[in-house]
Amino acid sequence: MATIRDIAKLAGVSPATVSRVLNYDQELSVAQETKQRIFEVAEELNYTKHKRVNKVGKSVIRFVQWYDQAEELADLYYLSIRLGIEKKAEELNIQIQREALNELSDNQVSGTIALGKFDAEQIRQLKQLDENLLFVDFDGMKLGVDSLVVDFDQSLDLVIDHFIQQGHQKIGILSGEEKTKHNLQPIEDPRLQAFKKKLTQLNLYRPEFTLTAAFSMEAGKQAMTEFLASHQERPNALFASSDALAVGAMQAIQAAGLRIPEDIAVVGFNDVSVAKYVSPALSTVKVETEWMGELAVTTILELAKELSPVPRKIMLGTRLIQRDSSHKKE
Repeated sequence: MATIRDIAKLAGVSPATVSRVLNYDQELSVAQETKQRIFEVAEELNYTKHKRVNKVGKSVIRFVQWYDQAEELADLYYLSIRLGIEKKAEELNIQIQREALNELSDNQVSGTIALGKFDAEQIRQLKQLDENLLFVDFDGMKLGVDSLVVDFDQSLDLVIDHFIQQGHQKIGILSGEEKTKHNLQPIEDPRLQAFKKKLTQLNLYRPEFTLTAAFSMEAGKQAMTEFLASHQERPNALFASSDALAVGAMQAIQAAGLRIPEDIAVVGFNDVSVAKYVSPALSTVKVETEWMGELAVTTILELAKELSPVPRKIMLGTRLIQRDSSHKKE
């Protein structure tokens, strides 16, 4: 830490003057320029750029995923992010070293990108392994880890505002269920949190219209089928936490003899490639997943050069793609 004498030497004044200026002594008579110089020197000495040691050779990024190939194909959200990571790495001539959580190496790398949801033990393991760690699609702010996440509040504002503009008041959600891999801790769906908050503010939240299912088309179809069979009253608009869940719900709605969007409007989340090809075409919140992956690579490289004094959280906005599943025809 810089001393009073260090500041005095660089500012060209006495230590006593520095002490009185920094303590905001109102009785001290000194030129404004002198005060400014003292404060600027003090700030410069107080700010330390935490440079990392440059690593020799081609940059290598460790890439850790929390899910397996079958899960990746069941919901294309993470597949798209991974493709963005790999595409950007290839463009920048960076090697991606893919590792499983149970087979982490101690190889020297420029940084580690961890994609998905992780429990406390896995986070501790990753932090021990690499101080340059970036979580993607997981908020590590409270744990002191840099993160790249979607702004779910903004996303649900778009969806609910759209439903209300279409005249819907009975709005439901098909929320996604997830658990950590190591000790099967439940993970609360952040889209459900944002949904509850927004509708509660509008006095429109109906807990009986909250459905949950694993993030897959089959699970979404089963959950919606069971709901329609057991409830006389139903929502006239439904948000699903992923496009896979939305497609499953649409199949169940149509199998029950109901029309989309006339009886139940449906909006998904992610805008994966299949969304525009289902019938009716699926309205959905578009997450720029491939760009999210690209941004993860450039961010970890930036962090590799300079250690942040505090964790950062980069939040990405979204946009609503309106298609036939939610938009009433005039």
